Amino acid sequence: MGEENRVIVHGMWGSPFVKRVELALKIKGIGFQYVEEDLQNKTLELLKFNPICKKVPVLIHNGKPICESFVILEYIDQVWKNNGPPLLLQDPYKRAQIRFWADFIHNQMLQFCN
Repeated sequence: MGEENRVIVHGMWGSPFVKRVELALKIKGIGFQYVEEDLQNKTLELLKFNPICKKVPVLIHNGKPICESFVILEYIDQVWKNNGPPLLLQDPYKRAQIRFWADFIHNQMLQFCN
């Protein structure tokens, strides 16, 4: 993989949000380097690339970080639109519905975990 198209994912093995990003990259056929993070002992790179939330996943493409799994999915779909099938629906209304349900499930998971 050339430096001009380098993709790195900072994640944690048990995170469904990280798995979502990994699966999207695999569906699109994009090679990437994976960096396992210990969330009790975060690397300086994670803190540098996601200084606000300090959490995974973080996708780094050509040295530029993108945070939050759904934002990363949109980025992957737009940057590699000619690789593999679309990840997200193209119809704006249907896409909004998917965003609603993804956010709803995310919030339910947060309540369950707390």
